[in-house]
Amino acid sequence: MSDSPRQTIVKGGLVVTARGLERADVLIVDGVVAEIGSFESGHDDADVLPAEGCYVLPGGVDFHTHMDSVFRGSIRTADDFATGTAAAVAGGTTTIIDFCRAAPGETLAEALDQWRRRVVEQRPWADYGAHMVLVQPDDDTLSQLSSLPDLGVTSIKMYLAYPGRMMSDDRALLRAMQSAAASDLLVLVHAENGHAIQVLVEDALSAGHTEPAWHAKSRPTVTEAEAVSRSAVLAQLAGARLYVVHVSSAAALSEIERARATGTDITAETCSHYLVFDDSMVDGVPKEVASRFVCSPPTRDLDDQNALWEALGHGTLDVLSSDHCPFALQGEKIVEGDFTHIMNGLPGVEQRLAIAYQGVVNGQYSMERMVEFVSTTPARLAGIHPKKGELAVGSDADLVILDPHATTVLSAATHHSAADYLPYEGMEVAGRVTRVLLRGTTVYVDGSVLPENRQGTYLHRSASHQPTGETR
Repeated sequence: MSDSPRQTIVKGGLVVTARGLERADVLIVDGVVAEIGSFESGHDDADVLPAEGCYVLPGGVDFHTHMDSVFRGSIRTADDFATGTAAAVAGGTTTIIDFCRAAPGETLAEALDQWRRRVVEQRPWADYGAHMVLVQPDDDTLSQLSSLPDLGVTSIKMYLAYPGRMMSDDRALLRAMQSAAASDLLVLVHAENGHAIQVLVEDALSAGHTEPAWHAKSRPTVTEAEAVSRSAVLAQLAGARLYVVHVSSAAALSEIERARATGTDITAETCSHYLVFDDSMVDGVPKEVASRFVCSPPTRDLDDQNALWEALGHGTLDVLSSDHCPFALQGEKIVEGDFTHIMNGLPGVEQRLAIAYQGVVNGQYSMERMVEFVSTTPARLAGIHPKKGELAVGSDADLVILDPHATTVLSAATHHSAADYLPYEGMEVAGRVTRVLLRGTTVYVDGSVLPENRQGTYLHRSASHQPTGETR
């Protein structure tokens, strides 16, 4: 057996680095980027992967996924960490940050240990980390937050929606933010006013409105904007770092900008489905069609959609995530009864990069800006940069080769998720991911994930800080 280092050269691509775009080769030694330049000789033993005419990007970092998750007590997502991460790498995402929640009577450390064991058993293709979910935490739970960084977890998530199931009240949120600030934890918030939405749902049902469209109509943009504003005020009081998940509306964007202007440390994401779908997908169409697009917050109107594209370009939004949360079409998305029985969540981890690239093609932002919000910034916020999220000497060789001359038709017939439908069905997009490397090893090539190369590993995250130098 040779002791020589394993070498690979990704040859002749247009490489996206922190310096911009450059035509170059990428030399990989033992899974790490060793050099970016031109290598015509001196590496005769290296495997050569051609990338002429293609972009070479850092692997995507999806900051918000739900794999092997249970909702409403018993309904499990269609994807576990095997099928879900197969879909991730097929779409150019090599790292995901998912969610861990402690069961009643379980410590946070015990919950994370069980979560990690379960993920290992499922043999993921992508590397992974965890956010810790808190629901109305008591003082004992809050006292455990200081131990999370030693466990490799540097973020918590709390919900202002779903009363009686997931929602925390303002006192619990503020106390958690205070504890999080003391341990430099990032606080993720699902920002919708759960109690106001509950009233609007009751009113809709009392008036006989049961169609899927009323899921969105009972969650108007003001309920999102108010919750963003409230969580920002509490974060400023606590001195905490706030991250607003799945921003869907211009009204919420305005509250984020207002909070930043007052000095609140706030970052925010939107999700790929909000860039593509609008309220016409659920309004005035049959239940069998509308149910496929039900998510929370709901998709909004075209003005909101355009505002999100613009915010990604100029930096009001920091990250594009997928919020991948797929459910079976029959019996979970398409259901008997009223709209409250529809499971709200969409598949999308495989399509995230493809949707993001359309903004480059359409001139809404540069390729470098796209890489910031799909890879670099989420890696920084996760505390895994510069190891992840950037092509630089010393970083993990997580690479995506993207052919800009090809096109891709999105379909459930060809995707790698276990979801039995795709809301993007039949959509033709510019560009095609042709090869993906995780730490120098090809995990996806020409339409197929490679079972022999399943090597996803847990990422022990460090303190994550607001990225600097971005345009806003």
